[in-house]
Amino acid sequence: MEPLIAAIDQGTSSTRFLVFNAKTAELISHHQVEINQSFPKEGWVEEDPKEIMQSVYECMERTCEKLCQLNIDISNIKAVGVTNQRETTLVWDKVTGEPLYNAIVCMCQPLSSALSIVWLDLRTQSTVERLINKAPGRNKNHLKTGLPISTYFSAVKLRWLLDNVDEVQQAVLSERAMFGTVDSWIIWCLTGGRNGGVHCTDVSNASRTMLFNIHTLEWDPELCSSQIVSCLSQCLGDQSAALVGQMCFKEGQAKNTYGTGCFLLRNTGTKPVVSEHGLLTTVAYKLGKDEPACYALEGSVAIAGAVVRWLKDNMGIVQSSSEIEKLAAAAGTSYGCYFVPAFSGLYAPYWEPSARGIICGLTQFTNRNHLAFAALEAVCFQTREILDAMNQDSGVPLTQLQVDGGMTSNRLLMQLQADILCIPVVRPTMSETSALGAAMAAGAAEGVEVWNLSPDHLPHVSSEKYDPQINSDESEFRFARWKKAVQKAMNWETTEPCCNTNGMKPQC
Repeated sequence: MEPLIAAIDQGTSSTRFLVFNAKTAELISHHQVEINQSFPKEGWVEEDPKEIMQSVYECMERTCEKLCQLNIDISNIKAVGVTNQRETTLVWDKVTGEPLYNAIVCMCQPLSSALSIVWLDLRTQSTVERLINKAPGRNKNHLKTGLPISTYFSAVKLRWLLDNVDEVQQAVLSERAMFGTVDSWIIWCLTGGRNGGVHCTDVSNASRTMLFNIHTLEWDPELCSSQIVSCLSQCLGDQSAALVGQMCFKEGQAKNTYGTGCFLLRNTGTKPVVSEHGLLTTVAYKLGKDEPACYALEGSVAIAGAVVRWLKDNMGIVQSSSEIEKLAAAAGTSYGCYFVPAFSGLYAPYWEPSARGIICGLTQFTNRNHLAFAALEAVCFQTREILDAMNQDSGVPLTQLQVDGGMTSNRLLMQLQADILCIPVVRPTMSETSALGAAMAAGAAEGVEVWNLSPDHLPHVSSEKYDPQINSDESEFRFARWKKAVQKAMNWETTEPCCNTNGMKPQC
């Protein structure tokens, strides 16, 4: 039996354990367990760290049972990688092993009945405003970490825990508190917990805390005065894992993950590129103690798959998520209709929180098929905005985009994306790219070395390629109309008086 490599894939909605053939990258077996979220207050999103760990144990156990049923010896598993939801923040007691508070989560969640989409836990907004007032403009923190001061990243969540949770405060005073992202919690528990568990992370997760200097690859003493232990471990944040799983090891290669939102990462090589066009600079991966760190430019789209849910749940235009492809294909065009789904502002490259959703170009001829087509085009146009920003920052146009995520099963969407980008789009037939990336990192680790990540030895993963089918002039015309629609969506005042049919003023 050829060697096997496993991966723990811990996300905001579920945990999975997957086992791959280390030679062919074939998925052998897996198991998945859903994770519950709690919402103590509007705009707060939490998960139980103990439930997270229990789901990990259950997935590992059930997958091993499936392997035994296939007459596969589980001792053939030579290493286990970890990929995880980034930025989600935990603090626990190293003496008792108990979490001191729930994990504060970064995820997309509807707010109230209005289905206003928010990508993150908002309890730290006042902390962010205070920090920004201390350091207005493009501050030193941004230059060190590659990140703006935002509620999205771990440091402000940690600050909130320190300021608001008595158990955390007491544990810090008695030097019992441990801080980490989800990967740190999982690894600490699996390596012994309170009985000598290893407290570590990797550079891809560390670079999303807003405490890590991406140039020195060390925790920055000006940003964090407490002791934070860091060591190399074969884990990767989910988007970095997808970049590795797509085998984007060359400078200039890029992948886009289509889920509730979109995450587009472009490998910029061994030197960080500071964006002048609204993108984030992050550490993509460091695959070995003596290997150099590779960096990436990252852009995110808040609303991708979420726009389909909005059409289904709020508007009743589609009955299921899969129906949108059929409706859009029946139209074959938006007939001049443009949809900017800025339900709670625009992310990269605009970072405009006052923007709001808009549908324009409507005529008496417009029907639900055209709206479905416009919704899919909106996902593609938003990706084009990020890709153009990346091309400007890097100075080298991308020649091909590799894609993954749930929405990539929509073939019409993939063809539209190729048409709007004017470059080929490539989708792997094996969809578990994040888990594969974590497994590859673990398999290439020192002491394991069953996976050779040199270009000549990478596993072949079959893929489907979508070439552009319209000329560039038509693509540019449609994109220019989209950008005009985006400007119409800007600077909406959301505090003006308004009343619902009951005379009550809702949250605008």
